[in-house]
Amino acid sequence: MLNIGMRRSGAGHLGQEISAALLKEGLECLHHGGETALGAGDRKPLTPNRHALDVEDGEVLYALGAIRNVGFEAMQSVVQTREEGGKFTDLFDFLERIDPKAVNKRAIENLARAGAFDSIHPNRAQIVAAADILIAYAQSIAADRAAAQVSLFGSNEASRPRLPKVAAASGPAQLDEELAAIGFYLSGHPLEDMLDVFKRRNVTLYAEALSLAGEGREAFRMAGIVRRRQERAAAGSGEKFAFVTLSDPSGEYEVLFPPESLRKNRDHLEPGGSIVLKVRSKGRDGEVRFFGDEAMPMSEALKSEDMGLRVHVSAQIIDLADLRARIEASKSPRGGVISLAGDLAGEGEIEFRLPQRYSLDANLRGQLKAAPGVLYFEDV
Repeated sequence: MLNIGMRRSGAGHLGQEISAALLKEGLECLHHGGETALGAGDRKPLTPNRHALDVEDGEVLYALGAIRNVGFEAMQSVVQTREEGGKFTDLFDFLERIDPKAVNKRAIENLARAGAFDSIHPNRAQIVAAADILIAYAQSIAADRAAAQVSLFGSNEASRPRLPKVAAASGPAQLDEELAAIGFYLSGHPLEDMLDVFKRRNVTLYAEALSLAGEGREAFRMAGIVRRRQERAAAGSGEKFAFVTLSDPSGEYEVLFPPESLRKNRDHLEPGGSIVLKVRSKGRDGEVRFFGDEAMPMSEALKSEDMGLRVHVSAQIIDLADLRARIEASKSPRGGVISLAGDLAGEGEIEFRLPQRYSLDANLRGQLKAAPGVLYFEDV
């Protein structure tokens, strides 16, 4: 496969999101979980009539041409460039060879947000922040190429612009950018690090709730990130009710909030919010529908006073200043405890508890996962 992007191994949390997504025409695939991106991978071309979403050998493929503000023509131009000159070795090699009339600033930004450059430039946030600089450089090189003003020694690395120092996005922040570019979560889900907490707190994932509802169960405690809220007026009374679309690590689902429930919970149903909700299920003709009774912010519904997180670290590669900054941002007097464990002194395994309390939410867990030197963490 001639990969200009990434693929996701296994359908995983995509679940119903795949079946609900619009299948558009595209050429190249987005490759999550492997080494491929705009610069690497096998060279097996996809045909132009491949759908935007597909599954091959247990891996989810997504066409780069279907990413927002990219387009089929832009990717066709990139494919031709790579076919003629070989794979792209780094970000600047890509910029020096593409046609900036076909691949514009918005395309570069959203390709970065989606992770298409990860194998040749993993800092997505840096590319987005430098998009003006990068497209200007690509346009300058293209103009020189058109005027046949090409150096006898090839590209001059000294003329390449300096990129601004930008911290790489991680955890939920990076997934939110991916969502903005693609339209759904592809490489992961912001709540996937909360699965152990959900299990402890009797929170049922959508996929499991769907199965249990089919067996006759009617009441559930569920969780999700609010994707959309569509309010409508009831015929006759004119009272507002709402269809709320939510996403959890197992898929995307819809909950109907009747007028009374909507009045009580409207403030907690804003798009982008993470909530825990109580729902009732009703099945009819093989279809299960969910009705919302109550919704609360996840930080309130899943209080962490009685929770703890053990973070296992490597003394060889840990960056204590970076780790401290990530953890300190989650200080909360009503939070849980964090302990660090590892061979920190070179004299065997030790563990010590941090003196403060912290909100052990999905954001902190995402930050810890991306922190240099953190091996893994576990709920205790």
